[in-house]
Amino acid sequence: MRVTVIDLVERGPTRDLFKRKMSSSFASLMPQSVAVWCEELGHDVRYICYTGGEDVAAAAADTDFLIVSAYTMSAFSAYALSRIYRARGAITALGGPHARCYPEDAARHFDYVLGLTGPAEIEEILSERAPHRPIGRPLGALVQPRTLPSLRQRWKFVEANLAKAGPIKFVPMIGSLGCPYTCSFCIDAAVPYQPLAFDQLTDDLRFLTTRMKHPIVGWHDPNFGVRFKDYMDAIEAAAPAGTIRHVAEMSLSLLTDENLVRLKRNGFVGMLPGIESWYDYGNKARSTRASGADKVAQVADHVNRILDHIPFTQTNFILGLDCDEGDEPFELTKSFIDLTPGAYHAFSLFTCYGRASPLNLELQRAGRVNAMAFHFLDSNHGMNIRPLNYAWPDFYDRVADVTRHTLGARGSWRRFAANGPGTVGLFNLFRSATTGRPKYQAGMARLLREDSKMRAYFEGEARALPDFFRARIRKDLGSWWDALPAEALEHDPLAYLNGELAAVA
Repeated sequence: MRVTVIDLVERGPTRDLFKRKMSSSFASLMPQSVAVWCEELGHDVRYICYTGGEDVAAAAADTDFLIVSAYTMSAFSAYALSRIYRARGAITALGGPHARCYPEDAARHFDYVLGLTGPAEIEEILSERAPHRPIGRPLGALVQPRTLPSLRQRWKFVEANLAKAGPIKFVPMIGSLGCPYTCSFCIDAAVPYQPLAFDQLTDDLRFLTTRMKHPIVGWHDPNFGVRFKDYMDAIEAAAPAGTIRHVAEMSLSLLTDENLVRLKRNGFVGMLPGIESWYDYGNKARSTRASGADKVAQVADHVNRILDHIPFTQTNFILGLDCDEGDEPFELTKSFIDLTPGAYHAFSLFTCYGRASPLNLELQRAGRVNAMAFHFLDSNHGMNIRPLNYAWPDFYDRVADVTRHTLGARGSWRRFAANGPGTVGLFNLFRSATTGRPKYQAGMARLLREDSKMRAYFEGEARALPDFFRARIRKDLGSWWDALPAEALEHDPLAYLNGELAAVA
């Protein structure tokens, strides 16, 4: 068969040059692995990393089987593509985070919906290759695969992505699956931690040095370096220090002074630690006994020590958690921003994605989950959990204020002064200068005060999509809007709860 594998890293067509040049560096490993498995089964494979400019609809003309990987924010594009390909006679399958989080909804639009996936699941759907309509067939493994295709096997797909990337190119690699932490909101918390073979990691890095000079590896581990010594030994065995640069996401608890020295020696130039909250998840921040202002001072000192060793450091926060109340958490965050001028600070809105975590069941039972359209569930543009301790307009006012504090002109120039005029400084300055998030969030606060339909939608009292969101989706999807099934705009926000109740009935 002719199999087309599409990795939707953008949610729709875009002319944004930054996205077109950077998005291919954020390609996922699993679509590339799936493409390798399809080839090993003897099929003719076309792999496309969609960055907003590729004509992926045209490939429907000669595709027998379509496999799409999508985050929830890209669900509508995935649904539109499935409809386009089905009209040309293709069988379609959806994998990736959205398929795992919202399988009931995805099954309305795809013949197969894949959960945890390995070569056996790919072989099964390609062997059966049957239309399942109107409701697709769910399929998934009990655990993550024990091994993934090597970088050598994935290289032609990686190389195709690098060819269309801008001056900063990331090679995706992964050394472990799942996470040892149990953050209640996280999709990886329910997946047992599983390191992959370290000798394979060494071989992959050695291979990479034969293909690129001074490459940058983007580690996709949910929490890199849990077995720190084994990781560093594998990296050091692959190439001399400084040959390869690395960017990874690690918890602060692993970023000890001793480990930072070794990370710097091994070429780590970017680090993305999660702080999450000033009142919770202290086990990831080495601050289980510290809270509030004490934690701010402790973590700020830690982040500044990271910056002494690793030039690009991005801290990650979640806003709107149940432990937050009043002005204090936002004011603490602003104080932290002032104490760490060299770091880039990223904020996510408290969002639970369907079946991603058991916490969603509690929130749905409590009536706190609204029907926010998938297109806006990117942890920034929409929020599907009603805050426990804030009215919606007040919450968005605070979000806009803290985002403006770090991404506005004053915060951006302070960060640039701390970073210097090199690659990191210019990259961070460009990111903050091109974001529209403070303006968007301030606009949401205004709409939630003035538009009763918008407020009812956020409160969960109405499921009808407000005109503001409908217009935004139509604009973002462009020519794909006409292919999007009308019923796709709404979903059942209680599908997880209803499914669990039906299972025990």
